[in-house]
Amino acid sequence: MLLQGQKITLTIDDLADSGDGVGRYENIAIFVPNSVPGDRIMAKLEFVKKNFAHGSIEKVLAPSSDRVRPSCIVADKCGGCQWQAVSYPAQLRTKQNIVQQALQRIGGFNPEFLKDLISPIVGAADSLHYRNKVTYPLATGRDGNLKAGYYQKGSHKIVNLNQCPAQDERLDPMLAELKMDIHNQCWEIYDEKTHTGLLRHLGLRIGRSTGEILITLVTRDWDVPNLGVFAQTWLERYDKVVGVILNCNPDKTNAIFGKESRCIAGKDYLLEKFAGLTFRLRGDTFFQVYTEQAERMLKIIEEELNLEGTEILLDAYAGIGTIALPLAEQVKQAIAIEIQPQATAQGKLNAELNGIDNVVFHTGKVEELISTLNLQPDIVILDPPRKGCEPQVITFLRENPPDRLVYVSCNPATQARDLKLLCEGDRYQLTRIQPIDFFPQTSHVEAIAFLKKV
Repeated sequence: MLLQGQKITLTIDDLADSGDGVGRYENIAIFVPNSVPGDRIMAKLEFVKKNFAHGSIEKVLAPSSDRVRPSCIVADKCGGCQWQAVSYPAQLRTKQNIVQQALQRIGGFNPEFLKDLISPIVGAADSLHYRNKVTYPLATGRDGNLKAGYYQKGSHKIVNLNQCPAQDERLDPMLAELKMDIHNQCWEIYDEKTHTGLLRHLGLRIGRSTGEILITLVTRDWDVPNLGVFAQTWLERYDKVVGVILNCNPDKTNAIFGKESRCIAGKDYLLEKFAGLTFRLRGDTFFQVYTEQAERMLKIIEEELNLEGTEILLDAYAGIGTIALPLAEQVKQAIAIEIQPQATAQGKLNAELNGIDNVVFHTGKVEELISTLNLQPDIVILDPPRKGCEPQVITFLRENPPDRLVYVSCNPATQARDLKLLCEGDRYQLTRIQPIDFFPQTSHVEAIAFLKKV
């Protein structure tokens, strides 16, 4: 029987989708953060249950051939990246396997059927310096200095950063300077335990192709003394900063952004070139953090669909139209459904900005609108949040099947669940699965599923 605090010798066999390495000791799964498949380690057991345990590395006895030196000095503490000690080819192999295992175990698809169906994962040209948006929680350290960074895994303890190898390099020089400005201004920092204080988060967003930058401060209250003066100073100091935004989140919540934002200086958006179009992005706009990989995903969808210009396309969970607008130029009509009114408004504005007049945006829940809009699309694009599609959406698509479905997901488990439901009774046939890496150095993986009506 394993005991908490016990030290064991363990060989790491695999990476779990949580990001931890996993090995087996006396037929019990042991999960160990910052370990690499092939490592032989001395592990200390931190948490023990009947069928599994969590441990930490006491010593690497024999490193794996896939173990590499992390690019970040706090990689073993920071919860932003889980796999900086894992070589990038090994990361891609693991992500390919995560998608495959989800489809087999949760989706119930036969391994032989999947063998030729799952395409090799599309890796990133650069596994570092890719994030176009970062939002750092703020805290006051014991020494009184301002801390900004990601939470340590499994906690709300901030690992202080002055730069981050995962974010766009052009943001690195700004982080330490902005932290110093905020500290010197003596703005009170938010304390989540007591729900007191003012400043909650510091956000930075950059247009990868344009270089334009937005600075966003998330606060508990609108009253930030001298913010207007500092906002103007930042515009003058950084020639690529086009706007300083204040977002107010007064709620006791883990959600980062509140419902309302105000532009303090400059403009409340930056311009980004994406898939040949120009997009306006605000500080709180949802947009894929790896711009170039998102463009590659869109290209894969375009090539697979081979559009003729006569199709009616429905983009469910459309956001600001990053899929609907580029595809609209290749179809007869595009219909977009999005729950967030701000995103719908931005989608309409971006359509106008690019001279696209064959897209209709609807605001509301997909599960409520999809059955009331009298839609008969030829193609449906699904790009739901991590929880997957609502049962009503699956039911509607089974009862009113379009010729083709494209299901984009950042959660292989819920995607596999929904694909199983869609394909039951031979309503749809799964024709291709394309994994793609949007989040290098982490355990997250995106996958595109293509289906056709039987």
